[in-house]
Amino acid sequence: MDDTLIARAHALAEENFVAGSGPGGQNANKVATEVQLRVNAYKLRLPPPVFARLRAIAGSKLTASGDLLIVARSHRTQDANRSEAREKLEDLLEAAHRQPKRRAKTRLNRVGKVKRLKAKKARGEVKAKRGSVKPGSDW
Repeated sequence: MDDTLIARAHALAEENFVAGSGPGGQNANKVATEVQLRVNAYKLRLPPPVFARLRAIAGSKLTASGDLLIVARSHRTQDANRSEAREKLEDLLEAAHRQPKRRAKTRLNRVGKVKRLKAKKARGEVKAKRGSVKPGSDW
């Protein structure tokens, strides 16, 4: 992933400060330290596969209008929360750019296949013997 995308994301980011819950004691009720970082994902001009991964990773953080909403409230100061929100944005974009590894199909050899079918046959015979007792048969 290139630094120009991160720079563009930071340039497009809108920050709102809210008096939120979290650490700060009585100060939390007076000072707006919680940061809501909002970036329009469509304006980032991501390639379609990267955008699809971002949408899957972001989940409820991505609004219907395409805005990526990131909230940071774990610190007592605006600056610390602002930098945390920007780090979360960078991590999200990096995760979306990471292409998942393809899963290698497992192959079953002939011996394993025969063994599995023999076990299935044996299990079927055990279950067949569980049937109801027929009248007139000795037991």
